[in-house]
Amino acid sequence: MSETETKVFTIDQVSEPEDLRNVIYSMIAIPHLSPVNIFSEFASAAIDSKQVGKDDLSGAGIFQIDEDGMLFSQTIYADYKRLAVDPFVAAQIIVAKAVRRLVCYGAEPVAMSAYLNNVDFASPIAEEMVMAARLGLNAAATVFNLQFPNWKIFYDKVNSEGAVPPTLTVSLVGKIKSRDQVMTPSLKKKGHNILMIGRSFNDINASEYLDHFHEIKNSPLMHFNLSFESKLMTATKELIKNNLVVSASPVGIGGLFFTLLRDALPHELGFDITTDAEIRSDAFLFGEGMGRIVFSVEEEREDEFVDFLYDHNIPVITLGHVTKGEIRIDDQSLGFVDKGIVGEYLD
Repeated sequence: MSETETKVFTIDQVSEPEDLRNVIYSMIAIPHLSPVNIFSEFASAAIDSKQVGKDDLSGAGIFQIDEDGMLFSQTIYADYKRLAVDPFVAAQIIVAKAVRRLVCYGAEPVAMSAYLNNVDFASPIAEEMVMAARLGLNAAATVFNLQFPNWKIFYDKVNSEGAVPPTLTVSLVGKIKSRDQVMTPSLKKKGHNILMIGRSFNDINASEYLDHFHEIKNSPLMHFNLSFESKLMTATKELIKNNLVVSASPVGIGGLFFTLLRDALPHELGFDITTDAEIRSDAFLFGEGMGRIVFSVEEEREDEFVDFLYDHNIPVITLGHVTKGEIRIDDQSLGFVDKGIVGEYLD
């Protein structure tokens, strides 16, 4: 290997952490990741529960336009770091993340718009990136059956303040037929079982964990498969439609652990989960591979839930159950949401 070549990152280059607390305390301070930070004080007010018939939809972006009862949900995602790695796949990932979020709220994604800003049109590299991103958006819009007018992307040139990374912003709108169809991500009740559909990999690529805890900024994109994402969304819609789940939450920023923590805090609940022995604990908990959704399920509906996924050839794993407030991983207590993991950080 020549001195000018860059070694491609692999998970074997970092050691598996011995103390999960150390990782969690380090990452919980990241403002855009932590479910508790000073910016929460400036968040918009929660949606009126009477408007949608639910009590925890402050982040759902759900609204009613007219008097016919139809609800809509909107979500916006932006990315610049992954765009520089592989714009074709990164564009698909950002659309898939937005689709996953809408579907987990019980919405049917119907249309999207895209905006690319800080593009230097004089650069051949930027031109190639734009073309690749367009192809990625086209592929995702086709797979998810999204209206994307004339495959159009809005552009903004580079500003005069210096080099700013090109950023892709995608906005999606979904429709919700009735209030009864609305699903929320928060854990609801002690004793509910927690299951995850999709498959985990020994993958920490492009994750907040790799970026902030290990301070490795350059890595390939995380695991992603567009056709499987479509299959996963179809199954999720049916699970929600058939009332087999109590909550639905896509594994997102920060990985499985921070997804569960964000879901647990609204009702001051906790979770007791077991990691996959075949996957490194840091990859299982903090990896951000795509194609995974966490559900809480009533015990009496779990068999029907699992049978449905088996019939549709969707991988599923039982993670554990909802607790009164304690957070446990592999029989190790990490404290309580009100005075442990989160409380100690706030103190």
